[in-house]
Amino acid sequence: MIERFIPYQPEFVTPPGETLADLLEERGMTQTELALRTGRPAKTISEIVNGKAAITPETALQLEKVFATPADYWLTHEAHYRAYLAQLEEKKRLTTHLDWLEHHPVKFLKKMGVLPDLHNRGRNKTTLMQYLLRFYGVASPDEWEKYYAELRPAYRRSQVVQGDSYATAAWLRLGEIEAEQISCSTYDRERFAVALQTCRQLTVLPPEEFDPRLRALCTEAGVVLVLMPGAPGARVSGAARWLNRRPLIQISLYGKTNDKFWFNFFHEAAHILLHSQKLIFLDEETENGFSQEEQEANEFAGEILIPKRFDAELPKLRSREAVRAFAEKIGVHPGIVVGRLQHDHLIDQSWLNDLKERFTWSEPETD
Repeated sequence: MIERFIPYQPEFVTPPGETLADLLEERGMTQTELALRTGRPAKTISEIVNGKAAITPETALQLEKVFATPADYWLTHEAHYRAYLAQLEEKKRLTTHLDWLEHHPVKFLKKMGVLPDLHNRGRNKTTLMQYLLRFYGVASPDEWEKYYAELRPAYRRSQVVQGDSYATAAWLRLGEIEAEQISCSTYDRERFAVALQTCRQLTVLPPEEFDPRLRALCTEAGVVLVLMPGAPGARVSGAARWLNRRPLIQISLYGKTNDKFWFNFFHEAAHILLHSQKLIFLDEETENGFSQEEQEANEFAGEILIPKRFDAELPKLRSREAVRAFAEKIGVHPGIVVGRLQHDHLIDQSWLNDLKERFTWSEPETD
């Protein structure tokens, strides 16, 4: 996501006026003579030489005629110098916000390729902050705070206890960037609803088989699916929202067993199908929702995976063989049945976990 090297940044850029002074000395020309030759006021020539005034396009054309140096040279030199001064000023401003950097999951973002692998000290801090600002697409920490303050009212969390807001923002932003690279059809609600029934059939497959098929089913229905490693502290298992007029489902892969993964997927799909396009649904590492939208999404996911018409059979599933047979009958993975039995307190949380599959997508080390 970033360059694998840190671009060279000179400690000092000479002002074009210094180059002009050197030329005057080489030619044995005074500032007064140059003013006469260019038709510029002597005061203006003095201010340019001393770096107090910028070389304008008009002045650059005049200098081209006097010294036979292209006007583009002077304008490029001036632009580089002014950019250098702006960078110095930005770094000065950033040094007053160094504590802002500490709030963000820096180690995680380095592993994800967002930030360069620099030690977080000294001058490196301002470099890291510049990369972080480009990652978020904001001009300064103040703009970041304002932007996310405006965005937070759209958040609808599944739990009262919230995770780290900075880690959550980083995780969401990673999803946005990946989603921008994905092409998909125009959203078709009916087609997506039908596709979800096919998605259910994929629950019996390993990730390397269902992953491309799941993504294809979503994109064909106009839904972007992003699988993103969980950011430490974010505590978000999934999110559903609309981004640039396209529905986006983003799911964390942190510590996922297949029962949780598939429940999360169908839960987020329900938000896309049933709920407001103006909201951002953030779902924590638990299935217990407290809002009406979360309850509806839970019921939707539960009904797809194990329809209510099978509820009466669930208490009778007391062995591995019974669970496997029931799962095969209804067409889902046995681990999903185990997860449901545990959730409904029909079996202990420690029972039959060997029937679940723990997904092992590659994730960055963050310790």
